[in-house]
Amino acid sequence: MCDDESLVVLQDEDGNDVEFEFLDLIALDGNEYVVLLPIEEVEQHEVFILRLAEIEEDGCETYASVDDAELMRVFGVFKQRFKDDFEWVD
Repeated sequence: MCDDESLVVLQDEDGNDVEFEFLDLIALDGNEYVVLLPIEEVEQHEVFILRLAEIEEDGCETYASVDDAELMRVFGVFKQRFKDDFEWVD
């Protein structure tokens, strides 16, 4: 990813570009996580959470997937931060 601060373009497993809106950066347990919302409609409103893996010399970032436990901890922080901005369905 290497774009403006509000738009993130990642490649899916087929090599297609997928655009996301950057929602938040969360520091937790010594790691940083990005919370992304797909630009294109998906069946349900869902966010994607990825761990910041590396910042390359050119300033571009790389991301890694997170396990379920990590995902739930980060999503809990995100939900608390945005409790007044979104209607959460558990």
